[in-house]
Amino acid sequence: MAEIRPYRETDFAAVLALWQACGLTRPWNPPEADIALVRASGHGALLVAEAEGRICGTVMVGHDGHRGWVYYLAVDPAWQRRGLGTRLLRAAEAWVAARGVRKLELMIRDGNAAAADFYARCGYGREPVIVMSRWLDKAEA
Repeated sequence: MAEIRPYRETDFAAVLALWQACGLTRPWNPPEADIALVRASGHGALLVAEAEGRICGTVMVGHDGHRGWVYYLAVDPAWQRRGLGTRLLRAAEAWVAARGVRKLELMIRDGNAAAADFYARCGYGREPVIVMSRWLDKAEA
């Protein structure tokens, strides 16, 4: 069984490889910057699942004081369909709840039916909202 624990600096290469294997990285969101930001913010955490000395799952969680958010939920393909994704999600929920935040939200890329199905099985439902954004650094647009 995998142990879920806080991220350590020595986990970076394994976490990055897992995120890449799961198709979570994007050029406009450098993983090292995302990790540094969550660790420095005081409002988030990166949790990893480790088994047999290997990182086999991750979840990044944070809150804005009103809502919690989940990012980078990833499970090594060899560990999928064993309940690890659900355990990581529940760990994120517990992290948020321990801080008095009552609602956890997440975004799923359009067309990712497998992720939407997973979250639905975990009790998550669609919200009647439109997500809008604007790049503040024009170089990122």
